[in-house]
Amino acid sequence: MRPILILVASLLIGVIANGQVKPVVTTTIKIPQALCLNCKNRLEYQLKRLDGVAEFLVNYRKGEAKVKYITDRMDIEQIKTAVSNCGYDADDVIANPDAYKRLPISCKKKADGGGHSH
Repeated sequence: MRPILILVASLLIGVIANGQVKPVVTTTIKIPQALCLNCKNRLEYQLKRLDGVAEFLVNYRKGEAKVKYITDRMDIEQIKTAVSNCGYDADDVIANPDAYKRLPISCKKKADGGGHSH
């Protein structure tokens, strides 16, 4: 009787422990104008503060970011909107115009007189 009770208790603990694991997704977002260290620092500082974003790493040489987020707290559209609110385009989401105006000239699009020097 006692071994059965121990077996049932250990199975119950295993089920509860597995139920607490949050599903984490890793994806890449294209951020074409994030091409300097200033852009990288600005975006990483803002996006890492979001609840549900486990990791946000900008590769400014490629103009993209690797995002790891917890799916029951955050979704990719919310992350793209947050990037937009920093003044940057994120895949198909256009930069927030007011936030874009506040960016330094070097972080703006070439069409607007900006551009990055490497």
